[in-house]
Amino acid sequence: MNDPTQIELKNPPKDGISNVCFHPTDPDCLLVSSWDKTLRLYNVEKNELLQTFNTESAILDCCFGDDNVVYFGGLDRKVKMINLDTNEESVIGEHEAPVSCVCYGSVTKKVYTGSWDTTLRVWDAQTSTEQHKLKLNCKVFSMDLRDEKLAVAMSDRKTHIYDIRDMSAPWQVRETTLKYMLKCIRLMPNGQGYACSAIEGRVAFEYFDMSPEVQAKRYAFKSHRLTINDTEVVYPVNSLSFHPKLGTFASGGSDCVVNIWDGANRKRVKHMTGYPDEIASLSFNHDGSKLAIASSYTFDEGERDHAPDTIFIKYISDSDVAPRIVA
Repeated sequence: MNDPTQIELKNPPKDGISNVCFHPTDPDCLLVSSWDKTLRLYNVEKNELLQTFNTESAILDCCFGDDNVVYFGGLDRKVKMINLDTNEESVIGEHEAPVSCVCYGSVTKKVYTGSWDTTLRVWDAQTSTEQHKLKLNCKVFSMDLRDEKLAVAMSDRKTHIYDIRDMSAPWQVRETTLKYMLKCIRLMPNGQGYACSAIEGRVAFEYFDMSPEVQAKRYAFKSHRLTINDTEVVYPVNSLSFHPKLGTFASGGSDCVVNIWDGANRKRVKHMTGYPDEIASLSFNHDGSKLAIASSYTFDEGERDHAPDTIFIKYISDSDVAPRIVA
């Protein structure tokens, strides 16, 4: 790609990239999980692969914890942690089916995992004990945790919102306006709501405040669509990531495109094309100066020829992400 504001990381994973996530305080430290059974740690400013951890099975999700620890889970059903100082790997617990989502709560110092076994579980990583097990009756497809809120998107298109200080029951149970399978859910930085995306090429904007005047603001919009020979082709929206300071957000789709949106004003801010394959995962760093973009085939069309898996780092300017001024 001929873009001076973007670099391609060296030594990417060799199979489908499942997640990219930046460190919560280090703007250049990126964690990447993959179907090639590796967990990789990069310094993106130096374009350097710092560490590679080889595991026994494909990894579906990963996240940073406190004290230089990372957590991950995948097809082997196990919830694991690695101490980056010692490279020691340990098992925290296990689900009955693959672990699809892993989040860490700095407020509670607990690990939260969702699985295809239709459960949401809470773990104490220090003692490797299960603190809570919630039966959801549906597979967990996506999760996000910000401050004290945990958002869970499931296979029945419902979303559960939890206050992680009290996991006895959901704080809110919502049914999205999206009509097809959910792909990604992300909480707004201001704590007022969340965005979720689906395979139907749509993104929904939802608010927690149930007052009629606030609920009137919720909406869904079309994205990642292309008209070919007068026929509209719809692509899954695989990933979302909010800018941490401005509240605008990026979306990545199977159309190999990244868009940046001003959700509050319902405007597209930026349109980025030319990626070699589908956009599998996105992550802004903690100060919003960089956006990690994983271009990686998600196998939503089954087996086919596809481009090598790549990770791009986009250097973000104010014009890329600033909300649109509405007259």
